[in-house]
Amino acid sequence: MTDVKLFRLDADGRDIELRGSTVALEVELQRRIEAGMEAMLGIRFLASEYPTGPWHRGRIDTLGLDENNTPVLVEYKKGANSGVLSQAVSYLSWLDSAHHEVEALVRKVLGAEAAESIDWRRPRMVCIAASFSHHDRVAVQRLPERIDLVRYHVFDGGLLSLLLVDSSPGSTNGSSSRRIKERDTATISMPTTSVTFPPPGSGLVPECLRDLYAELDEALTAWGEVEVAPLRHYIAYRRLVNVASVIFRPKHEAILVYLRLDPDSVELEEGFTRDMRGIGHLGTGDLEVRVVSAADLEKAAPLIRRAFEAA
Repeated sequence: MTDVKLFRLDADGRDIELRGSTVALEVELQRRIEAGMEAMLGIRFLASEYPTGPWHRGRIDTLGLDENNTPVLVEYKKGANSGVLSQAVSYLSWLDSAHHEVEALVRKVLGAEAAESIDWRRPRMVCIAASFSHHDRVAVQRLPERIDLVRYHVFDGGLLSLLLVDSSPGSTNGSSSRRIKERDTATISMPTTSVTFPPPGSGLVPECLRDLYAELDEALTAWGEVEVAPLRHYIAYRRLVNVASVIFRPKHEAILVYLRLDPDSVELEEGFTRDMRGIGHLGTGDLEVRVVSAADLEKAAPLIRRAFEAA
């Protein structure tokens, strides 16, 4: 069973368990997460209570764009999940027919560059509830949509916990794939269907870096459940948020790994690690790790472990 237990030390140095509870009103959870959703979920806020029109007859609790420029719909339930999966399918169906509408919203809120960078291949639904049944978790794995089930608890002292309990990578939308293919004819070839691991011979990984990447991938997937998402310009390794991004530099026979790790907590080494805060780059993560050999990969292993332990 996936669970989180929190403890605090009392005046006598004894551990006292903090008992989690649910919010009194669903909107309390929604407003709190919306206020901090980029830090909590890696999602940039676009709109609340967004109407889906007369056919779908609903209002999306939160509409956003994640760190990989993928549209995300977020739904909240203060207690146990109640019909949120059927909502997910309905709202994702609406999203597939609302590309121009969403692009206009992104352009208004986040700017033209963000609107032009939207990746429509695998839009996400994030369902946040106090609990999910076993049947919910089975159903998610059977649905073709990309859905994350996230359990929340609130604790005394203003603490909020979010735990990813299950996730489905989904499958690529056909019409979206055609649009992306037209847009990306000058960029690296990417798979048109969902995969959990980019095969070394797929063309995604340069031939000269194939063996090194296979070892790197093993290191990046050694820390529990990780989604491997091949994107237009990089491969994202994510849980609730991106923990690592991998970019290939075949001319230099190097792999760049961007980790979700505070560079101030690392003793930087010229030519191996670099602080990327304030420096534009593909992928996400503030610490760049340059891997050109097995020895570099061995040095990178503790940093990779720290990034995933903190995720």
